[in-house]
Amino acid sequence: MSRYFSGFITMDDTIKLYTFLGAATLLIAPSIWKTWVNSYKLRAIPTVGTSGHIGALQFFSRAPALLREGCKKYRGSIFKVSTWPNWLILVSGPQMIDELRNASDDELSAEMAFRESLQMEYTLDAELFKSHYHLDVVRSSLTRSIANKLSEVQDEIETAFNDHLKAKTDEWVTVTAYPTIMDIVCRTSNRLFVGLPLCRDPDYLDLNKKFSISLVLTASILTLLPSFLKPIVLPLFRELPRGIKRGYKHLEPLFKDRLEKEARYGKDWPGEPNDAISWLIEHSGNETSQPARIRGMILRMLLINFGAIHTTTISFTYVLFELATRPEYVQPMRNEIEEVIRQEGWSKISVGKMKKVDSFIKETLRLADFPTIVMQRKAMKDFTFSNGVTVPAGNTVAVATTPTHTDSEFYPHPETFDGFRFEKMRDEEGMGHKHQFISLDVNYVLFGGGRRACPGRFFAAHELKVMLAHVLMNYDVQMANGGGRPEKLVLGTVSLPDRKAQVMFRKRA
Repeated sequence: MSRYFSGFITMDDTIKLYTFLGAATLLIAPSIWKTWVNSYKLRAIPTVGTSGHIGALQFFSRAPALLREGCKKYRGSIFKVSTWPNWLILVSGPQMIDELRNASDDELSAEMAFRESLQMEYTLDAELFKSHYHLDVVRSSLTRSIANKLSEVQDEIETAFNDHLKAKTDEWVTVTAYPTIMDIVCRTSNRLFVGLPLCRDPDYLDLNKKFSISLVLTASILTLLPSFLKPIVLPLFRELPRGIKRGYKHLEPLFKDRLEKEARYGKDWPGEPNDAISWLIEHSGNETSQPARIRGMILRMLLINFGAIHTTTISFTYVLFELATRPEYVQPMRNEIEEVIRQEGWSKISVGKMKKVDSFIKETLRLADFPTIVMQRKAMKDFTFSNGVTVPAGNTVAVATTPTHTDSEFYPHPETFDGFRFEKMRDEEGMGHKHQFISLDVNYVLFGGGRRACPGRFFAAHELKVMLAHVLMNYDVQMANGGGRPEKLVLGTVSLPDRKAQVMFRKRA
């Protein structure tokens, strides 16, 4: 045999082959060593449920139960559950949550976790994260404009409800709650973002509703694939490019017109609209070519809508279901709204004084299990918590929402719905601001925490409160056919209200 091969492989070839194999071994050895070390460190974190593919399927089908089990068994510590393609590490208890939210971005990165969850390099554009000015638009410009734009928000809510419900005082009108609320939220949000008439354009509204769904579905599938396959498979997902093209059709003329007027009349030109078109132009700068600048602003407008529409729709649908099945809360909230408006009229300040309304929304979402996990962070390097447990670099850490919101050490009777729970907590001395819906707390993590807390929570809270106040003052509400609260749909970390459940409205006399 050796004589046979000797005619093909010389001694020089053999030396070259062994040299190559030796070099290759040296090159991949650090990677193998790193993988082994990370695996060893992960083994030090206790597992809830089964590992591997079976565990991932188990988590997909019964995530809430596994998260509750883990937070109960390892309260004040850390555990992991199997997901596809990686482990998901959960922290539990106030101290661990506080350490998570206070970790620096170069240790535990919210941005990288978000980029990875939406597969931004493939679905939209990695360039979006070289400059985060869309976050500044939401955090500063949008928040500052709430007071001045409140009358427009009210007008759009009233008009949208009238258009969709056609309610009368002498009969009940039945609507499917989820899509109806989505239409109203989409119109209301875009009244601030792009103004009239575009905020009522059916094609523009349809674009923003569908774009978010396409983005999430595409990212979810790409997450399952190895990196080398993603660019190959990506062209099969045509909805996202079509959505961006539709975004250009509606938004490019607006951006070009504003930029031309700014060039002609200067910044802050007379009559400049106070909307997200102007805010994006203000924050975008002019360091890139105009086509690239416009593309960046269009993608960011779609991303702002992504953050605003579906979360608020899901939230208010849950609120509406609670309102329709808990009539004992209706009159106390109506009395509060009437008293506040009688004394102060409609304003940002008066909406802030509606403690019962604020508490009802906050309590609803405390128990809604939406979203199932929050405060996702990707470990950029090994991160060791105070209890000595190390999260290896490359893994994602998060907080389980409902187990945190039903912690009996903080919430008396935690599984019981108490619509005015947080109003009573605010009435305690020194607690007036601590337990508002928008407040950040390690025991209420809906909006995350730390420097990366949800920047749009101020607008979302006002929108939800004005919508609830409008429904209370203008309609009687009940579930269709005398039904109770509909069951939720929970798939992995996704928790949604029943999108087919119907609600009945009747105009108040």
